[in-house]
Formats: sequence, structure tokens, C-alpha cells
Amino acid sequence: MRSIALIAIALPLAACAAYEEPASTPAAEPTYTCDAAAVQGHIGHTASADMGAAIQQQSGARTLRWGPSDSAWTMDYRPDRVNVRYDNAMKITEITCG
Repeated sequence: MRSIALIAIALPLAACAAYEEPASTPAAEPTYTCDAAAVQGHIGHTASADMGAAIQQQSGARTLRWGPSDSAWTMDYRPDRVNVRYDNAMKITEITCG
């Protein structure tokens, strides 16, 4: 008799445990692709935080990488990154993607 009572209690609980919520589709992450051609007009401008923000926004890049012309950079290619090189006078000398 006791085993029948345990089964009567366990069955509804087992039915609830087997139920799964429908999988929700995660929101699509925005795509970022750098377009260096769109920002070549900034070459010769003074490197600054505001200039970097403008270059990043106008190029469509997710990230911005600054670097003096004599520095070494990693060679990993990232299509969502804009690279801005500047000289000792803080003038932008090159803008590329990668």
C-alpha cells in the first residue's frame, strides 16, 4: 500500500521534471565590419580620444587600436577592428582594418 502511495506522488513530479521550456532564440549580435576607405580623410588629423571615437564609428568597427608608427603589433586579423597609426607629433599617418 505504501508503494502505491509513493508512486501516486512521484508520477506527477516526474511529469513536471520532463517538461522543458521552448528554447528562445537569442538576440542577433550586431555585425561589425571595418571600412577603412570611409575614414581616410582623417589622415593628418591630430590623434585624440574624440578623433578615435569618430574613426571607430565612421568605419563601422567594433574596436579601435592605436599605435605609434615605430611600435610592433600582433598580426592577428580582425575584420571588426580599425587600426590607427600616428607619428611622434601625434598626427595620424595610417588607418587600416584588421
